[in-house]
Amino acid sequence: MTAGPVTVRDPKGCPYYLISRSTLAVTAEMKQEFASAGLEGVRPAYLGVLMSLWQEDGLSAVELARRAGLEPSTMTGLLDRMERDRLLARQADPDDRRAQCIYLTETGRGVREPTLVAVDRTLARVLAGVSEKDLATMKDTLRRVLANTDRASRSAGRETDAR
Repeated sequence: MTAGPVTVRDPKGCPYYLISRSTLAVTAEMKQEFASAGLEGVRPAYLGVLMSLWQEDGLSAVELARRAGLEPSTMTGLLDRMERDRLLARQADPDDRRAQCIYLTETGRGVREPTLVAVDRTLARVLAGVSEKDLATMKDTLRRVLANTDRASRSAGRETDAR
């Protein structure tokens, strides 16, 4: 079953409003949890990059962007900020001098466990009362929304960070 056209006049019934408000609220909770854990250099926007590098360090900037679901144009500023916060370092790719590889610093490796604990605490708090079944449905639905927006952007010839 697929949804038909959505006409919304009440923000509390509007999927866009609900997604936006949820994102803002969870981000605010995540920032607070990071601060409480002493993770001032870690930002919610860094999580896709950090999680990707924690899985495999030394990725090219292009591959890292792909895995984190970000466009290269967005990655440049994000990597600049993360480098400023001493979480990662860029090095020339030995196989392609035009490319850069991204490596975690000692700080970037050291924040892994406390960051993951902070993320787990935040998600447990904000998802309290949501069943495993509802959570699985929500994740599946959000993946479909991302796939739809990505497909629509590609067909229109636009970049998108919605992956």
